[in-house]
Amino acid sequence: MSRSRRKDQYPDGLHEWVSFEDPDEDRTWVFDVTFLLSSWTCIFGRGCQGVLTEAAPELGQGCCSYGAHFTDDEDAARVERAAATLGPDQWQLGHRARGGPLKRTKSGDLATRIVDGACVFLNRPGFPGGAGCALHLAALEQHRSPMDLKPNVCWQLPLRLEDDTGDDGHVTTTVGQWERRHWGAGGAEFHWWCTEAPEAFVSAEPVFRTLRDELIALVGRDPYDRVSRYLTDRYFNGSAYPAVPVPHPAVRRR
Repeated sequence: MSRSRRKDQYPDGLHEWVSFEDPDEDRTWVFDVTFLLSSWTCIFGRGCQGVLTEAAPELGQGCCSYGAHFTDDEDAARVERAAATLGPDQWQLGHRARGGPLKRTKSGDLATRIVDGACVFLNRPGFPGGAGCALHLAALEQHRSPMDLKPNVCWQLPLRLEDDTGDDGHVTTTVGQWERRHWGAGGAEFHWWCTEAPEAFVSAEPVFRTLRDELIALVGRDPYDRVSRYLTDRYFNGSAYPAVPVPHPAVRRR
């Protein structure tokens, strides 16, 4: 008797995870196989509807509408140093950043300034130097990685790393995707979020390859190599997935 199951017997949004131990760090690594094998890609300027309360692709804001918060002082200092190197032909709103491009929020967090409804570093559509993040564009001009200049949260999206430390000091590190719920109550107000949108799952390569540099920066080379070997084997040889990036289960249609 066949044990095969129809696709509609699986719950919506089903994810598969893989974990392995890292005794040298007293850590367990947990990776979201489903997302890392998916065909997600950033579609900024190519159909991204933004994260406002209604679709606004014409604004070209992407996920830059609310500015960027910083993970630590070094993150903020790196961005300030990079901002000081930008000229007016690269940074449309540099003249609006008097007092510096960063500020303290009401809650005391350090974040990029908001100018005319979006991050001060966001070059608007039509700017001769190029629309999009001024820091990102400057990095590409210099043949550098955007990770060198942009706030950590910006280059990490939509990857999400979370550490959970047990009472015994053992750390469980989970690497997955940012979802609406991770943004708190504000996430529910987004009209659109890219990891839920079919139009963002169009890459010819899986996430673990297209975001290789970002993943290595997040977890380190050894953990990346270990999970990459497993995912490569699944990608080419695993019976559950063909040798093409798979759509994310949250966007599959029955």
